[in-house]
Amino acid sequence: METGRLPRPAIAGWCLYDWAMSAFNTVIGTFVFSVYFTKGVAADAQSGSADWAVMLGLSGLAIALLSPVLGAIADRGGPIKPWLGGFTALAVLGSALLWFIRPDPAYALPALLLVGIASTAFELANVFYNAQLPVIAPKSHLGRVSGWGWGVGYLGGLVCLILCLVLLLQADPPLFGWIDSAESAPVRATSVLVAVWYAVFALPLFLLVPDRPRVAGRRAMDAVREGLSTLGRTLRQLPAHGNTLRYLIASALWRDGINTITAFGGIYAGIVFGMVEQQLILFAILLNVAAGLGAIGFAWADDRMGAKPTLIISLLGLIATGLAMILVGTGWWGWAPVLALPLPLDFTPDQQWLLLLGMGLGIFFGPAQAAARSMMARLAPKGLETEFFGLYALTGRAVGIIGPLAYAAAVSLMETQRAGMATVILLFLLGLGLLLTVREQR
Repeated sequence: METGRLPRPAIAGWCLYDWAMSAFNTVIGTFVFSVYFTKGVAADAQSGSADWAVMLGLSGLAIALLSPVLGAIADRGGPIKPWLGGFTALAVLGSALLWFIRPDPAYALPALLLVGIASTAFELANVFYNAQLPVIAPKSHLGRVSGWGWGVGYLGGLVCLILCLVLLLQADPPLFGWIDSAESAPVRATSVLVAVWYAVFALPLFLLVPDRPRVAGRRAMDAVREGLSTLGRTLRQLPAHGNTLRYLIASALWRDGINTITAFGGIYAGIVFGMVEQQLILFAILLNVAAGLGAIGFAWADDRMGAKPTLIISLLGLIATGLAMILVGTGWWGWAPVLALPLPLDFTPDQQWLLLLGMGLGIFFGPAQAAARSMMARLAPKGLETEFFGLYALTGRAVGIIGPLAYAAAVSLMETQRAGMATVILLFLLGLGLLLTVREQR
């Protein structure tokens, strides 16, 4: 039995790659290693969060420069899997090497270099992964398959987080006694778990999903020349396609906002609300459950009512919950009742509000990302999918420099993480305003 043009195993293999790679974002990028770096490796938390933001900005610049070029070359050469496999391997290796980062400021620079390289490889792999969406699914199912991928991905991040908690962070002794607790070894070991997770669950895509055929008689250098020539022509013609250009910029703005929250959400909860590692893991678990359910639940809405209405609803939800998360714990939140939720760990009333609002945020995370991907797949010309997803990554990362750097600047100037989070709301508002001018192609 088939879903779209390919058997269901191919769809499952494609979605499992999202399950595999989400562990990197969730554990290393957001809730465990980023917090470990700012609170345990860097000289102090404020400078650590600023250094982390600069690293993400530089990584984004590299992605912006490389993604459209590599995408255009891949479109001319044919197969996608070799590119996807190479960048996946680099991201896995970078994750594993984080084991050697000890809680000492002397390891801050190596940590930033490793995370920067791994993050860049991770995002470049994502260009080729996304470009397979219009290859494996017809337009009538783009929203559904994209939503399934995002939903499975959030659940994969959730399961990996639970394993980190059970096997490493709360286990006594950690990992059945194979490692001790000295020098934050359990926290460092989470990066090794991510590397193994990423490698194992990425395999089904390479085994089950057919690749595009190689172009007969075309040498590698021919593909490079033709790819660069095609990219140059596309870039020159892009201003004439105002609708697509507006969408690329609009989606880049809200994707940058989401990426910034992903990168600094754990840091924000740790510094502003004093959450410790176990609390952050539970926070991440609840957020990932909500995000996975949101992505899967909105997947059918995307195909039925369109990607644009789905995106508008999602962005309004992100703006509302994001603003509330900034206000919790301030004088503006005095009207709110004191919560006493039955939770497995002790949380203050403000921390409980942050948990609830984080779940609300998560519900709109998934559809905002899944519908953005499906809309780009609908807009991409046939045969140029990888190139246009490269442009999608280019605009995302060109604008993506703004989010982390604006967050860092706001934190440095105002000396509060709340100011940094406020810059994210501005990105959502700008993206929503520009999206309203875009015509959706159904």
